[in-house]
Amino acid sequence: MKKHNFYAGPSILPELTKQKVSEASIDFAGTGLSVMEVSHRSKEFAAVMEGAVGLVKELLHIPEGYAVLFLQGGASLQFLMAPYNLMNKKSAYLNTGSWSTKAIKEAKLFGEVVEVASSKDANFTYLPRDYKIPGDADYFHYTSNNTIFGTGFFIDPESPVPLVSDMSSDIFSRPVDVSKYDLIYAGAQKNLGPAGATLVIVKEDALGKTDRPIPTMLDYKIHIDKGSMFNTPSTIAVYGCLQTLLWLKEQGGVEAIEKVNIRKAAMMYEELNRNKLFVPNIKVEEDRSRMNVTFVMAPEYLDQEKPFLDFAISRGMIGIKGHRSVGGFRASLYNALPVESVQALIDAMKDFERKV
Repeated sequence: MKKHNFYAGPSILPELTKQKVSEASIDFAGTGLSVMEVSHRSKEFAAVMEGAVGLVKELLHIPEGYAVLFLQGGASLQFLMAPYNLMNKKSAYLNTGSWSTKAIKEAKLFGEVVEVASSKDANFTYLPRDYKIPGDADYFHYTSNNTIFGTGFFIDPESPVPLVSDMSSDIFSRPVDVSKYDLIYAGAQKNLGPAGATLVIVKEDALGKTDRPIPTMLDYKIHIDKGSMFNTPSTIAVYGCLQTLLWLKEQGGVEAIEKVNIRKAAMMYEELNRNKLFVPNIKVEEDRSRMNVTFVMAPEYLDQEKPFLDFAISRGMIGIKGHRSVGGFRASLYNALPVESVQALIDAMKDFERKV
């Protein structure tokens, strides 16, 4: 039976990525060594890093003056590195979920944090609007897609101060105007590659403006100077990212994959609006994530939650159980998830509806 992978992360990868990583795990670039055991300073791996950086710049149309890094520690370490490198006295944050809450906590170690707005009052089921960003903040930070709760932004916000974003769960799913940002970061394990690598896109002239000394390992400038090689990178994760980027380019790039993502999300939300058993978690349609569709049982069918989960699993649906903060279900529709898998889930929802 075919398995349909809806895990929120680590998540589905393109078949090409899995195949190429599998091959390189045994014999990488004809070296007779695994990509897991070859020197990160070898010419073979240097070509991998150069290729991955080049494709990130190409696919996101990154202008001159930006550095692309492959680091480690996930977005969780970036919650710390961002204020360490960019914050002098004050920063502004939009709180739209668990990850922005964690980012705010870290930023408070470095100075005043203005929480311009929050949707915590409704368990993060909407995106705040009409907030004001203080003009004296060193930067404004927002999370572009909220994996747990299922909200997402689709345009780059206007900001009177430098813009910073955690794009872990929607990077490469839609076009982004990188020129509007001083810093973008993303854990790889959603749309980019295996867990273990973290993508950082940073405007170089935004650095070096804080008064505090920065520990070497946390200094973006050091990582830029060393070409992401200050410490040993996760070679197999970066290699996997390269293969995913090559796959994305073959699909027609970010602009083409966005059209597919819009179609997949529309299919899911249309079924949720139609099916009597289910209710979408996010009521405001323009706030609904394309990457993480969250939904619960209708109140009169709450007793059918576990039976539906068991039924879906029996049909090959993997990873659709919702996060404990939300309950219900979550279907993660990342770039590599085929339309056929979305249709398979919809068919399961329809068939279960007929049974009830």
